[in-house]
Order: sequence, then C-alpha cells, then structure tokens
Amino acid sequence: MAGISAKTSQLRAVRVWLLAVAALIALMVLVGGATRLTESGLSIVEWKPVTGTLPPLTAAQWTQAFEGYKAIPQYRELNAGMTLDEFKTIFWWEWSHRLLGRFIGVAYLLPFLYFLWRGAVSGELGRRLWFIFGLGALQGAVGWWMVASGLTQRVEVSQYRLATHLVLALLIFAAIVWTLRRLTERPPLIAPVRLKITSAVLLILTFVQLYFGALVAGLRAGKVFNTWPEIDGALIPSADRLWFETPWWRNLFDNTLTVQFEHRMTAYLLFALAILHAIDAVRARAGGGVIAGAWWLVAAITLQATLGVLTLLHQVPIDLALTHQAVAIVVLTLAVLQAERFAARRTERDQPNLVPVGQPG
Repeated sequence: MAGISAKTSQLRAVRVWLLAVAALIALMVLVGGATRLTESGLSIVEWKPVTGTLPPLTAAQWTQAFEGYKAIPQYRELNAGMTLDEFKTIFWWEWSHRLLGRFIGVAYLLPFLYFLWRGAVSGELGRRLWFIFGLGALQGAVGWWMVASGLTQRVEVSQYRLATHLVLALLIFAAIVWTLRRLTERPPLIAPVRLKITSAVLLILTFVQLYFGALVAGLRAGKVFNTWPEIDGALIPSADRLWFETPWWRNLFDNTLTVQFEHRMTAYLLFALAILHAIDAVRARAGGGVIAGAWWLVAAITLQATLGVLTLLHQVPIDLALTHQAVAIVVLTLAVLQAERFAARRTERDQPNLVPVGQPG
C-alpha cells in the first residue's frame, strides 16, 4: 500500500509540474504576441543565452544596447530619432520574453531530472518528455534564427520564421497537454471511426490556422482589408489580385491579400467541421465527454472567429489582438483534448470500423 501511495503521489507531482509548464508556455506565447505588436522583437541585437539574463544595469550599458539597435535597418527606417527612454520600453518587452523562455527551460529541466532520479518517469512517458525537452531546446535556436532575419536587410523579422517560432511553441504546448491527458487512466468507449478522423483533422486544421495567423501577424496583414465579410470589395477577391506574384505559391506566404484570405477561409472551414463533428458525436451517442468536448470546441471556435472579425474591423488594437491570441490557445487545448479522447488504449474486443475513446469527462 505504501508503494502504491508513493507512486500516486509522484504521478500527481508530475501532473502539477506539466500543468505549470503548460501555463508558462501559454503566458510566453502571449508575451511574444505583445512583443510583436509593440514592434519590440528586434530591440536586442545579440544572442547571449547566459549573460543576456541580466539587463543593462548602468548608463553606459544602456547606451551600448541602444547603439546596437541604432545599427539595424528597423531603427534607421522606422524609429530614427527614438529616445533612450522609448528604446527602454521596447527593450523591456523583448528582454521579458527572452527571460521567460529561459525560466521555462529551467522550470522544465530541473524537475524532469528530479523525476528521472526518483524513477517517477520512465518508458514511454520518459521518452515523450525527453522529446518535448528537445523541442524546447530547438525553440531557443529558432527564436534567435527568427530575430536574426530582421537585423541586416529587413525592418522586421521574416514572417516565415515568425510562423515557425509560434507554431513550434504551440506544438510543445500541445504535446504537454496531450501527455497530461495520457497520464489519466480511462476505460474504453466505442465510437465510429469517423469521429476519430474528424477530431484529428480538426487538430491539424487548428495548427494550419495558427500558422496562417502568424503569417498575418508577420506581414501586418490585419491592418489592411479591414472589412468583413467582404475582403478587397468582394467575398472572394479576383484571381489576379490573389495570384499576381510568381511563382504562384509565394502568394500563400507573401501576398497580404492572399494570406488574410486564406486565414479567413480556414476559419470558416474549421468552424463548419467543428459543428459537423459535434452533431455527429450526438447522433453516434459517443458519450458525455466526447459530446461535451465537441460542443466546447465549437463554442471556443465561435468566440475566436468573433474576436478575429472585431480585431480586423478595429485594425488590430493590442487588447483585442492579445485576446484573440489567448482564445486561440484555448481552441488548441480543446482540439488536443478532443483528439486525445479518441487515441485511448485499444482493447482486443474492438469492433470493426470502431475505435475506443475515453470515458465521459
């Protein structure tokens, strides 16, 4: 009994740790969004993983940091004449973003090593947690790779790299949420295989939409075509406006009209598929947890779409934009939880064309 109690206590501690790390990553994404919206991301022009933990502490150090910023195109073309106090404002946003990233790394690694030492994580769980740690280490490098794109030829970071940085952060977040759910034992429940397929498609489509949203942010595409439901004067813009760049595929990433249009269309598709999935879950009597999860996802996507429209119509005020981003994290969380319900452990008695899903709740 004592051994079982100790194992239960360790498992509870692992859950609390992962929940705390997931919350920190969500906060990190929001701070990153604020850093982007305040044009602060290029205020620190060096990557010093250890010594960069400390901000400038003297007047001479502040002057040195400011001179480094003055040497990049963003200052010369957008912020020429900026005062030191104005520079400090954008500096603190970027420094806070980087410091939080370092803190998350420590908050993940140290407890992880402790749990390994105590034998609380092993096997599949241990491998999954090592994989998440590897993604986190990669994220730090991707962050600097993103910043470096705006230090020589551009006045902002590459939207490609910004989107990669954001999606990787949310992939780490999703992996932690998934792992948390897998730590809960649930008896199998039978449901049509099509529900598993649509839940997986919803999760994939959510990531696609998050990527497109990052492209919109990177290109500042939310500050143009600020009408809805029409865009550029029509529900569907003319082909010559959507596809004028060559090769054609560059429009998907570089053309502000095309990027905003694909972000809108993916939102409509995500909304429609979520409703169909929820209706199908009800008709299939898939269980209270599956049905409730499906309708919660519909509600979150509806709220997210509404916030997206309001953010667009008001030309991306920071409060609405950050709320839009926060609800995107909620949508992702619910999509992960719903997909995980259908990935529960199989039993030998599974019926053809049926998959086991988690218990209600």
